[in-house]
Amino acid sequence: MDPIALRDAYDLRVRRGPATAPGVRRFDAEEEGWCGVVWSDLDAHTADAAIAEEVRRAEALGRDTEWKLYDHDLPADLGDRLRRAGFVPEPPETLMIAETAALDTRVRLPEGVRLADVRDADGVDLAIRAHDAAFGGDGEPLRARLLHALETTPGDLTLTVALAEGGLPVSAARIEYLPGTGFAGLWGGGTHPGWRGRGIYRALVAHRARAAAARGVSFLQVDASEESRPILRRLGFAAVATTTPYVLRARRG
Repeated sequence: MDPIALRDAYDLRVRRGPATAPGVRRFDAEEEGWCGVVWSDLDAHTADAAIAEEVRRAEALGRDTEWKLYDHDLPADLGDRLRRAGFVPEPPETLMIAETAALDTRVRLPEGVRLADVRDADGVDLAIRAHDAAFGGDGEPLRARLLHALETTPGDLTLTVALAEGGLPVSAARIEYLPGTGFAGLWGGGTHPGWRGRGIYRALVAHRARAAAARGVSFLQVDASEESRPILRRLGFAAVATTTPYVLRARRG
């Protein structure tokens, strides 16, 4: 499939769905979880009112919310409108998609490293240790979301940790299944600085692609950073769009 066909398939099967507000489809996760807008069908006359409603809802909930803006979304100045309403853009990412059947699922790991699928709190703690080492940030919000997902929808998530000798977590990644769409999303994969360049990220992609193929998933999607984009391209993923997270932070206290 060409990139535009892949993008359109993703829009139709994953992003679109029953509108949760006029011109907008959002997810409002209960308790821990991601909240935000994944699809909009707006124009210059309806965009500002839809944005104002999202701001009102976010303030009422007292939780951070995100508007995932894609470069083909309308109106063309939607990003400017979001900024004026208080949303702050984070670094853009590249939406990359591959047909699962076309991917190489052979897992090649450096000596002394193994992969372990985990489904409990201890495994989540290992994943967060790897996350913090890779990104240097506070992984506690992610930890809460993963624990909630494993408790409420365990069949829709597989979390994998790469462990070096002595049980040191050097990378972690997950696959999130989207039942009924033919798609699954690959997330994470950040690697400890001392272990980069050894093929661990590539191995985690192959491991998750194998799991997706076993479940009959047709397509894999990644919101790729600048660092992972060339690796994914070599593995057979196509860049189909640019997506920018616009985040509205909840007022604390």
